[in-house]
Amino acid sequence: MSAQPARASFGIGEVLAQLRGEFPDVSVSKIRFLESEGLIQPARSPSNYRRFGPADVARLRYILTAQRDEYLPLRVIKDRLAAADGDAVPDGTVRLPGRRPLSRRELLDAAGITENYLAELEDFGLIRASGRQYGPEALDAARIIVALGGYGVQARHLRAVRAAVERESALIEQVVAPTLRQRSPGSRERAGQTAQEVAALSLRLHASLMGSALADAGLDVAGLPPGQLPEPEQAGPGYGGNGFAGPAAARSGA
Repeated sequence: MSAQPARASFGIGEVLAQLRGEFPDVSVSKIRFLESEGLIQPARSPSNYRRFGPADVARLRYILTAQRDEYLPLRVIKDRLAAADGDAVPDGTVRLPGRRPLSRRELLDAAGITENYLAELEDFGLIRASGRQYGPEALDAARIIVALGGYGVQARHLRAVRAAVERESALIEQVVAPTLRQRSPGSRERAGQTAQEVAALSLRLHASLMGSALADAGLDVAGLPPGQLPEPEQAGPGYGGNGFAGPAAARSGA
C-alpha cells in the first residue's frame, strides 16, 4: 500500500468550494489578486497549477473574514499576517495573528502616529485605553483612521461614527440582556456569541445601506466587493483645497 501524503493539497476550484459557503463573493480572480499582493503564496505543481494546503486555506479564510467583518484594508491584514508568519506549529500551519494588549508606546509605533495625534484621537473618543494598555481594536482603529486621513478625513469628522457605534452597541446590549439575566452556566458565553453575531450582521447592513446611499448620490461603487477597502494611495489629488486635512496636518496641530 502506498503511503498517504502528510498534508492534503487542493486546487483553486476545490478551495473555492470550501470557502463559498461562508464567502459567496470569493472568486478565482480574487484569490489570484491576493496572491499578486503577497498575502498568500500557494505552492505550484510540476504543471504550474496552484496547490493550496490547509494552512493556505486557513490564511485565506482569515483574510476574507477580516475584510468582511472588520472592513480592514489589505495593508493592515498583510501587516498582521507578516507578524505571524514566523510562528508556525509542527504540522506546518501558521498561527494567525494574536490579539494582545499594547502599551502606549507599542500602539504609537505599530500605528505610525505621534503622541499628539493619539491624544487627539482619544479626545474625540475614537481610541480608548483600558487602564494603561490598549486593546488590539485600538490599533485597528488607529490604522483605519490614518488611512482615512489619506483621503483628507480628519479625526473630528469621525465623531458621528463614534456616536453611531455607541447607539448600535446599546442596541446589542438590549438584545443580549435577557440571556445575561438567566444566570445559568454558559449564559455569559452565549450572550457574547450572540453579540458577536448581531454585530457582524449590523456591519453588513451598514455596508449595504452605505452602498445604497452612495448609489443614490450618483457614485458608482458596484465594483467594490463588500468589506474590501481601496488603499489610501489611490486617493486622488485635490483634497487639500476642500477644507479637509490628513493625519500630517492633525499631527502638526493644523
